[in-house]
Amino acid sequence: MLAGFAMHGHGNKALDQFEWMCQEGVEPDDFAFISVLSACSHAGLVDEGMCYYDSMSKIYMVSAKLERYACMIDLLGRAGHLEEAEKIIKEIPCKPSAAV
Repeated sequence: MLAGFAMHGHGNKALDQFEWMCQEGVEPDDFAFISVLSACSHAGLVDEGMCYYDSMSKIYMVSAKLERYACMIDLLGRAGHLEEAEKIIKEIPCKPSAAV
């Protein structure tokens, strides 16, 4: 459901679904975070995306992988936050792929 809402531009519905999922005790996985970050990117929800990105490691103890870095770079780039996107590119621990 998260990915479906994200792909079809229903960012707030995706975030509501994610919050409901977490309240019900479901631990978010890689795919859930990618879907949420993608939903934020496509809906222009920059602040929300930044909060979820931060919560991955601080609350859910999920380490960032290349796909999540790419989602954040997409989110920031679409919103015109190019300096912040560049900062994330420099933080990537491995060599960025062409997707980044």
